[in-house]
Amino acid sequence: MKIIDGGITSPKGFKSTGFYAGIRKKKNDMALIYSEVKAKAVGVFTKNTVKAAPVIWDQEVLNKKGNIQAIVVNSGNANACTGESGKEHAKIMAETTAECLNLKTEEVLVSSTGVIGVPLPIDIIEKGIKENYDKLGNAKNDSDLAAEAIMTTDTFPKKIAIELEIDNKIITIAGIAKGSGMIHPNMGTMLGYITTDVNISRELLDKALKTSTLDSYNMISVDGDTSTNDTVIVMANGMAENTEIMIENEDYKKFKEALHFVNTNLSKQIVKDGEGAGKFLAVSVDGAKTKEDARVLTKSVINSSLVKTAFFGEDANWGRIVCAMGYTGIEFDLNKTSINFTSDGKRIDLMENGVPLEFSEEQAKEVLKASEIEVNITLGEGSETATAWGCDLSYDYVKINADYRT
Repeated sequence: MKIIDGGITSPKGFKSTGFYAGIRKKKNDMALIYSEVKAKAVGVFTKNTVKAAPVIWDQEVLNKKGNIQAIVVNSGNANACTGESGKEHAKIMAETTAECLNLKTEEVLVSSTGVIGVPLPIDIIEKGIKENYDKLGNAKNDSDLAAEAIMTTDTFPKKIAIELEIDNKIITIAGIAKGSGMIHPNMGTMLGYITTDVNISRELLDKALKTSTLDSYNMISVDGDTSTNDTVIVMANGMAENTEIMIENEDYKKFKEALHFVNTNLSKQIVKDGEGAGKFLAVSVDGAKTKEDARVLTKSVINSSLVKTAFFGEDANWGRIVCAMGYTGIEFDLNKTSINFTSDGKRIDLMENGVPLEFSEEQAKEVLKASEIEVNITLGEGSETATAWGCDLSYDYVKINADYRT
């Protein structure tokens, strides 16, 4: 497996574009992703009980287990909490795209991201699709246009492409994502689109995505808010012409690991672009009784506002970490618990087997001034591990979100 200089147009048969429809004041605000042939598609979506209209549309379409050929995305408006008209507008986005590309309406998935509770300006969206669908292309720049068009408060586009060999064929997997705030997926808005030319059964594609999601998108947090629109979709069109992966053999294992690499990479990019964030935090728990215990404990730490602000202030306040672990309800023996921070080859030990350790504040500052910090927590309960990724919480986060609608 190797990373390549490409995008979602790198897998055979995929095209994309991004363009300006007029939803936002200045920047491109719509994206199209298209497969020249029918593709198997699977998705994971927000667990928020308030689901945006496009999420409802996509879930209904994917539940029919039909093939997909296009995804249409708008930024600047979430089309969430918009009633029956919102559902109709999501359908119109699919219908308009299908009409332009000579597809069936149910072969088009829809996503939206932006302000909640504002009616979608469907007229300019329809016009934008009709005037720009013919700009679809398979160059890297066409992928970049799509990646940039789905951004809201993001400061950079998230993208990755990789190649690997399966059945003596070169398989390409690529992805773009957006997310900067409202990131606490339970599968912020977090959107992710993965294209691949692998030939694989829908059932195994779905299993690979859902398995990966547990330890990638579901293990990140910027601000603890779960959006109404969180969506990750994988399209696989089979154009690599490998023998179809129908069972959980070595080919499936290789694909699953490669897909997880893509998802984890995109997840980390989202956290690194957290609204107002200056520090990327990787929190690991080793020695938990169960995998789920490890996941819950790490996520509690990265979600804690007190932990986040301590890292922003470069304060080695490890007590906040223990506190965040304690209120999860997960039982662990503090007397078997150790904590250390590492960054740039430096390390500071804070607690060992429940006993606070003396440390130099100057040495702690050296570790905490880095832009990427690892928080390592060792328990004595078992052998399970998990890692979650988060960021600090700064003054800028408040400013960005206080000014969001203005």
